[in-house]
Amino acid sequence: MTRITETFERCSSRDRAAFVAYITAGDPDYTSSLRIANAMVLAGIDILELGVPFSDPLADGEANQLAAERAISSGMTAHKVLDEAREIRRRHPAIPIVLFTYMNPIAYSGNFKSFCKKAVASGVDAILPLDLPPEEDAALRKTIEDSGLSTVGLIAPNTPKNRIPLLCKNASAFIYYVSREGVTGEGKDFSANFAGTISEIKKHTDLPVVVGFGISTPKHVKAAAATGVDGVVVGSAIVRRIESMSKGIETMGSFKAFIRKMCDAANK
Repeated sequence: MTRITETFERCSSRDRAAFVAYITAGDPDYTSSLRIANAMVLAGIDILELGVPFSDPLADGEANQLAAERAISSGMTAHKVLDEAREIRRRHPAIPIVLFTYMNPIAYSGNFKSFCKKAVASGVDAILPLDLPPEEDAALRKTIEDSGLSTVGLIAPNTPKNRIPLLCKNASAFIYYVSREGVTGEGKDFSANFAGTISEIKKHTDLPVVVGFGISTPKHVKAAAATGVDGVVVGSAIVRRIESMSKGIETMGSFKAFIRKMCDAANK
């Protein structure tokens, strides 16, 4: 059983959605990012999403764009992301690690097959390739799967129903449903009106389904978990607090308290 499968099964047995926390690797710098990841795992997150910083992150809002800029400015590269993953894995053998990435920084890093193998050796469990078209990705997906990595499928509100089976078929880790159109970011008026779509997705796959985008408070997490999803993803709200810590506005103690509240809210 994989770490990802085991985590979702454990959360289900405890009647909770898995809390999936996103950070940009290397934000605001390598050492600080490691400390932050360590703090989140100790605070109770179920799955860690590590974003590979990219200079042109089209699916990301302001918070994640600025995080990528900070990480790149500090010298972060795709291969250094794997160094960070390796150290997180050394400290936390059981935490699932998912790479959230655009294809460009991986292609720029050199051989794609070699990168995937190094990712597995670094303790990465799965990869979410944001800009890999499902109709054109057969060879690359085979490379990913052959390396030992699992893939995360991405489904959006405007995804045609006839494409959902293909997207589910191409995934092997879990399905990530984007709760709203547009880019990543915090939502003031989050609406968990996607239960019907989650049910439709689950008709085509036995994989866990998580939801993200616009989820930024414990109340949002609680509402999302109540729709029947298997996991809830929070990114921008965490990244904003990392930015505040880098400016001395927020402490690590208050950051960990926030993460604990978000984790607790995932209980159904």
